Amino acid sequence: MSITKTEFKGLYIFEPKVYKDERGYFFESYNQQLWKEAGIKCTFVQDNESKSQYGTLRGLHYQLPPHDQAKLVRVTQGKVLDIVVDIRPEQPTYGQSYSIELSSRNKKQMLIPKGFAHGFVTLSKTAVFNYKCSNLYNKESEGQINPLDKSLKLDWGILKKDMILSKKDKAGPAFGKHKKWPKK
Repeated sequence: MSITKTEFKGLYIFEPKVYKDERGYFFESYNQQLWKEAGIKCTFVQDNESKSQYGTLRGLHYQLPPHDQAKLVRVTQGKVLDIVVDIRPEQPTYGQSYSIELSSRNKKQMLIPKGFAHGFVTLSKTAVFNYKCSNLYNKESEGQINPLDKSLKLDWGILKKDMILSKKDKAGPAFGKHKKWPKK
């Protein structure tokens, strides 16, 4: 498995080595020892899965301390555009975004550290999105940013008329008006 560091502290991309033959394929999707050797410290306590139709945009969501979460995300069916926004005010990448296409074909995964707002849009007819979380969900610690906030200049890769958002996500606050990540 290859591990790629991004310009964002703690944000990694994982690309597994896939072994294919006439029966199908096999790959290692997680290896704690490999992570340890790479200096990545993260323990997961919860797995989540969602299925979405084309155009479904979920996000931008995060959890505040002490219930903050790191997430390991991947797609097991279909294709999504995954976008994160750094909300850690002490980081030089504060307010900047990173996007990547995750699909069942490319099998890439992204480790999203604590302190990022996260969202994705479904680019295929349907997509199954899986993620491991380092902390349990807590409603009182929930935060969100409107994924269509123009100040973030996010390109979701589809037309706005094709986007399907929940009422909650449509009503999310703009960046800067969201629940603030605590300064260290």
